[in-house]
Amino acid sequence: MSFFCNFQSDKCPGQITGNPLNGLCEKVCIEVKKVFDACMQQSQLNGVVLNITGLTPASPTYPLTFVSAKSTASKGTISNLLVEPLPERENAARVKADITIPVSVAYTDANGVEGVATSSLTITKDVILNIPAASIMPYDVEAVVSFISTQGTYTGENQFTVDCCTSIILKIVMEVELLVPSYGYAQIPPCQEYTQEVCAGFFELPMYPN
Repeated sequence: MSFFCNFQSDKCPGQITGNPLNGLCEKVCIEVKKVFDACMQQSQLNGVVLNITGLTPASPTYPLTFVSAKSTASKGTISNLLVEPLPERENAARVKADITIPVSVAYTDANGVEGVATSSLTITKDVILNIPAASIMPYDVEAVVSFISTQGTYTGENQFTVDCCTSIILKIVMEVELLVPSYGYAQIPPCQEYTQEVCAGFFELPMYPN
C-alpha cells in the first residue's frame, strides 16, 4: 500500500473532490525553497571536446572507442556568476554564469574491454530573470542540468569529440517560511511488499469457461 495504491483517505495527497474548503483546518508555516523565476534552454551541440580522467579499469589499450556519455548529477556547478539589475525593467536582472555539468563517458578499448571515465562540460549562459526585491534573506542562483550523447570519436589522448544534447534550467530561489492552508497531517499507509504472485493468474480463472 502507498498513497497512490488504493489508499482512500481525505488525509493523503491527490486530486481534490467536492468543495476544496472542506477539511481545511489550519494555516501552516512551512520552510521551503521558493522559486522566484526560472527558465530553460535546450541545445544540440556539435564538436564538443570531453577530456576524460579516472578511467576504470585503469591502463586501457588505446585507441578507445566512444559508446555514450551522460550527466551524472542533476545539479550543475555555477561559477563566474554575474547578476546585473536592469534599470529599465523592474525586478529584472541579467544573469550570466558558467554552468559545469558532470559527465560519465562509456567506451571500449582496443581489446574490446568496456570502461568508464569522468569528464565535464562547461557552458556559459547569459539570460534575463526576475529577482526578488532587497531583503534580509539572500536569494541563490541554481542550475538543473542534463546531458546526453550517443555519437563521438576518439580524437586524442584521453579525449573524445562528441555531438550532444543539453538542457539547463536556471532558477532564482530563496529559503523561505511560507504560510499555506492545510488539511492536517497526512495518514501514512503501510507499505505493500513486492512479491511474485505465482498463483494469482491461476486462482483468478473461472470454475468453468464462459
